[in-house]
Amino acid sequence: MTKLGLPDGIQACLFDLDGVITKTAVVHAAAWKETFDEFLRERGDGEFRPFDAVADYNRYVDGLPRADGVRTFLASRGIELPEGSPDDPPDRATVQGLGNRKNDRLLKRIKAGGVDAYDGSLRYIKAVRAGGLRTAVVSSSTNCRDILRAIDAEALFDTRVDGVVAAERGLPGKPDPAPFLAAAGDLGVQASAAAVFEDALAGMEAGRSGHFGYVVGVDRVGQADALRSHGADTVVTDLADLADREPRA
Repeated sequence: MTKLGLPDGIQACLFDLDGVITKTAVVHAAAWKETFDEFLRERGDGEFRPFDAVADYNRYVDGLPRADGVRTFLASRGIELPEGSPDDPPDRATVQGLGNRKNDRLLKRIKAGGVDAYDGSLRYIKAVRAGGLRTAVVSSSTNCRDILRAIDAEALFDTRVDGVVAAERGLPGKPDPAPFLAAAGDLGVQASAAAVFEDALAGMEAGRSGHFGYVVGVDRVGQADALRSHGADTVVTDLADLADREPRA
């Protein structure tokens, strides 16, 4: 046992960004809602049923690469769009165009309201580094570096595997464990010696299927049971709660 609430043998910690380090999950959900509601109204298929920024966000888009989130939510409504190309304009009715519309909404919200970090997470990450463990940020976001710089946290991580890096390396997104495995590889550790910290169900599945040494679910929205059933070894409401906690066997 360590005083960081992790099993002995853990050498590296792999942190998701949105919802774990930063409060941008709320901003993402709002941007998704604005985008999907606008699109559904434009489409005009029957009775308008808005995107639920809690239930639909957690079930269909949280933790997924942007285009996967578009496909998954639209599939839940029986809608299929052409794939399009990554440079499609935001008003084009394609998967990529709708994803770009969401990203435009997100960037406007970030610029207007700034980005807030979870203080408990930053304290925990600093304690992890002080304890000699290596750190990585693993995010589906292509805005990860800008967000880390906005909260002055880029230097807290030895490596970054985000949406930009994943595209460069051809890595599939969560729930595939590839991004976390790539981060562990960058840090020179085996998956069994790395802990995953995630708030999304897709992230839990990635941690479980990647056979990581410990999977920590961060419950910001009251889904502790779902996090456990999808692979969490333990669930906390704040990373600061891990200090001095004895990990489950």
